[in-house]
Amino acid sequence: MAVGLTAAFAAPTLAETVLIYGEPGPNRGARAEATQWFADQVAEQSGGDLRLDITWGGALFSERAAVQSLRDGVADLGSVIGVYFPQDLVAYGIADLPLDNPDPWVGMKATDALMRNNEQITQNLANQGLVYVGTYTTSAVQMGCKGPAVTSVDQLAGKKVRGVGAYGQTFRDLGATLVDMTVYEAYQGLENGLIDCTQTYSYLVAALKFDEVFDSYTFIDWGQVGALGIVMNKALYDDLTPEQQQVIMTAGEGLADEFGRIIGEANAESIAMLEDAGKEIVRFSDDDRARLTEAAQPYLDDWSARATAAGLDGPALLEEYRALIAQYSAELEAEGYPWERG
Repeated sequence: MAVGLTAAFAAPTLAETVLIYGEPGPNRGARAEATQWFADQVAEQSGGDLRLDITWGGALFSERAAVQSLRDGVADLGSVIGVYFPQDLVAYGIADLPLDNPDPWVGMKATDALMRNNEQITQNLANQGLVYVGTYTTSAVQMGCKGPAVTSVDQLAGKKVRGVGAYGQTFRDLGATLVDMTVYEAYQGLENGLIDCTQTYSYLVAALKFDEVFDSYTFIDWGQVGALGIVMNKALYDDLTPEQQQVIMTAGEGLADEFGRIIGEANAESIAMLEDAGKEIVRFSDDDRARLTEAAQPYLDDWSARATAAGLDGPALLEEYRALIAQYSAELEAEGYPWERG
């Protein structure tokens, strides 16, 4: 019955509360499926008391305007990509660091536990009028190219590469020409020659139709971009009842397991798509990955310094995050993925 949060609380007690969700990405692919799952869980767990109205494709805000738009109440909650907000979401940026963290489920569980339970992170976001809800991940960082595959670190030199965060900066440090564009612009960039290659993640091949422009695909398997999740306007969150807040948070916490299942399947489907199309597929050696990790160390140091400057304890957060990665890696080794445990 209601069409917005304010109207909902002015309506009779039995009226449903409709929350506006802004999504800069398209309504297709693995993340869209998980976002719809989150919306369905909110409706189901609330018994119909809460409903999300998802606006897809950046109609409410672009990926670069997400944080300010959520602060301003353009949407009640929505998807954010942390790399576009290195200062506002500095705490979340820990999930983008090139650590030894290649498994999507492990990365999401560690990130979610840190963002959800660390008091200094919660307060940092609250000071900005924001509340963390749940997390996705890109899965491991890979590279797709128009033309021959990049088969080693040495072949990055001279390539025009779309890259973001510490990953893109490391590509630049190793000789690539870094081109600033979003992942949603990469298709056109490859098609018109503005870039030779793009930092990417396997599930996006199908979601963004990269199979149409990739001639080759390189498995780098280098960490992941995990500062990708759901954030809510704090004032609107505070206006919800405790029961409604719990519904939002429970559904958000469940994202790691559900998206882990979805992205595993989506990654496999995308790679099969490239294989069926006869694309060149190669894999970096362990030595090349070690060179990348060594080259990226200054960006871990930089993040720690920026986090500390923002009032956080950067070194302590890194230590806690690494411990969480180890904890969930051990759980995965001992018990397997949750959706496979029966």
